[in-house]
Amino acid sequence: MPTSNNGTSYDLNGPQDATVIVFIHGLGLNRQIWEKYLPAFSRQYRVLSYDLYGHGESVSPPGKPDLSVYAVQLRKLLDELEIDSSTLIGFSLGGMINRRFALDFGSRVSALVILNSPHERTAEAQKRVEERASDTAAGGAAATLDATIERWFTKEFRESNDDYIQQVRSWVLSNDPTDYALCRQVLATGVIELINPEPPVTQPTLVITCENDSGSTPEMCHGIASEIEGAKTIIVPALQHMGLVEKPDLFIDPILQFLRS
Repeated sequence: MPTSNNGTSYDLNGPQDATVIVFIHGLGLNRQIWEKYLPAFSRQYRVLSYDLYGHGESVSPPGKPDLSVYAVQLRKLLDELEIDSSTLIGFSLGGMINRRFALDFGSRVSALVILNSPHERTAEAQKRVEERASDTAAGGAAATLDATIERWFTKEFRESNDDYIQQVRSWVLSNDPTDYALCRQVLATGVIELINPEPPVTQPTLVITCENDSGSTPEMCHGIASEIEGAKTIIVPALQHMGLVEKPDLFIDPILQFLRS
């Protein structure tokens, strides 16, 4: 697999002269999460997927990570690949990173798709998220992984797709424990800098989450959209945080429709 000068592992597929789409994965995962998405998008778009610092095959972050560190990681990768502008599709933490990127490097973004990404939390919810991040720092990813898997996937999917669940577990557990703990802190606290930013995000935006996503709720989805003029929202029924894996067509189809519009 190709690796950039800043140690970012990536894949680039699709017609060379087509509009570029960038897929950004979430905490503890890697670019393989987009496996079912690439065929649908790479037929008509130039598709870049990559591993965040400290994930998959990419190097550890250069110093303590925050959203800006991950935004600069992407900017350097785009610079090296001579990609001037692209649509950024970010899942969970990736949906925080693409918002930070749009705020910092707006001229490089043609549109945003924000999937199951957190936003402003209640005081109680913020406390719970920070406590989970602290538990991870103390005990490593394994300390909270069982509860994480239950929040991510529906019971039905967990019971009928054990091979995939074990693969996800192996992805999370293969991350460097220190990198993972620091990245989880970014997920816990990074939303604060994204609330009502000035100047605001202005790019065409689609925000999607699932009805039963406890960490990226429908209220958060509407909250993100309310701060971006003209943003569209979709709430996928019944599913949880990893609905994009359980029912990919419920995400692929509306995203393609949004991009075509």
